[in-house]
Amino acid sequence: MDLPDLIRGVNRRLEQVLEAELKPKGVSLHQYRVLEALTERNGLPMGELATRLFVDGPTLTKIIDKMVESAEVYRGPDPHDRRKVLIFLSRRGAAHFEDVGPLITSIQQEFLDRLGKSDAAALTNLLSELLCGTNSWPSLASRGRETLDHK
Repeated sequence: MDLPDLIRGVNRRLEQVLEAELKPKGVSLHQYRVLEALTERNGLPMGELATRLFVDGPTLTKIIDKMVESAEVYRGPDPHDRRKVLIFLSRRGAAHFEDVGPLITSIQQEFLDRLGKSDAAALTNLLSELLCGTNSWPSLASRGRETLDHK
């Protein structure tokens, strides 16, 4: 298996475990990630939230609409730019996050503990390096498919 397949597989396995824990609590993985992001920094613009969650704008709008409907988050104007809409965590959303946050953190930590501290740190650094450099990647059309094969 090549690296992209391994990354997708590990990500999918982790998502399946997290989703199984969140589902009985009535929270999707995307909703959890919104709650987590807003707990870290409340009042995020939609664009920044979409980037943090690795989703496109229309997908995030659907997630936020559902969360507004359930009163977990609310929309408000940006005090510095009235054209922008910020997303805020409600008390209900904060309480929901307090309920599921520790469980998810525990699962994620168990996942990393399988690697050990040193390997987990190394893998985190390597993946961060790959992720942060994605904006400078040449397009596939300009490089040619053969350059992606590392064999």
